[in-house]
Amino acid sequence: MTTITEDLVRRRAEHNDGQIGTLEELSLHQQQIIKIDHLQNWCKDLKILFLQSNVISRIENLNKLKKLEYLNLALNNIERIENLDMCESLQKLDLTLNFVGELTSVISLKNNRNLKELYLMGNPCCKYEKYREYVIAALPHLMVLDGIEISHSDRIIANRDRHENHFRIIEQQDEYGEKRKSEKRNMNISKEDNNVDYTDDTGFWNEMSDNTPETRLAMIQHCRKSKENVVDLGVSKPKREVKLFKKDGLPMNVNEAKIPFTLTEDEDRKNFILTVEVYKHLDTSLLDVDVQPWFVRVLIKGKVLQLVLPEEVHPDQSKAQRGISSKRLTITMPKVNMISRKLTLSLSC
Repeated sequence: MTTITEDLVRRRAEHNDGQIGTLEELSLHQQQIIKIDHLQNWCKDLKILFLQSNVISRIENLNKLKKLEYLNLALNNIERIENLDMCESLQKLDLTLNFVGELTSVISLKNNRNLKELYLMGNPCCKYEKYREYVIAALPHLMVLDGIEISHSDRIIANRDRHENHFRIIEQQDEYGEKRKSEKRNMNISKEDNNVDYTDDTGFWNEMSDNTPETRLAMIQHCRKSKENVVDLGVSKPKREVKLFKKDGLPMNVNEAKIPFTLTEDEDRKNFILTVEVYKHLDTSLLDVDVQPWFVRVLIKGKVLQLVLPEEVHPDQSKAQRGISSKRLTITMPKVNMISRKLTLSLSC
């Protein structure tokens, strides 16, 4: 795992000539950072802080950032909201796709009077009955929740049923808390890791598992150990070059990722729909989608799935979506010409 060092911050402060004392914006995303530290002492002028796609388990050591306006902690391992009450300028907080189950911890934001936008999409608490009403009543200064504007009628309903909703949330929160205790008891990161051949880790990625902070951390640890073991063993396999285009420049069908997929049309035959069965606990940051007029390419942990399309599509109108708790990636690609023959193409590897 990575810690926040002065060297890392200075490298990320190139736009400010490496000066960290006057930094107003800092991006430390996808660094495998496990703990927030030092920033409130080194970068007191920060207004925007990006810490998404790490393995941070706790919000801490940010209270001295009096000028902080936007904090992005999406895709981390956070389970409760805390320690932001002194960030008096905070206007936007993004906790998308974390593990916040203790919804009552949102009350810790009641003194952040400038907070207008809060994002909790993809957290366990979002599944609680009356989740939205509870948050609206708890934070009367909030204007946008999960990208949806809070209306006057929303506030009236939330405040009317405030006490009843509070008890509903407590019940569901306690139930989730028991579930988490069970997950922690049953979670036993394999003691056989030292005997695993990390040059072929297909078994790890195909293993069924729950979506938990422990799983996400195990994935990061596995990736790191894989790299370390390959170096220690002196493994230097030359990577086979994957040919994506023919000599005449036309794209080819490639499934280097050996992943199941289905390519179909919708009922109106106006869109091609590509459904890819990605690994269940694969972090979204390890996926990349590229739609071109005549082909679509998906990178899964750096491995290619490329498909030639029977007809031209609109890349700029295409959309990729992945279910919060699903392993399925769906890519919708509108056709340039709407009339087409019926298409069904699938492959399982």
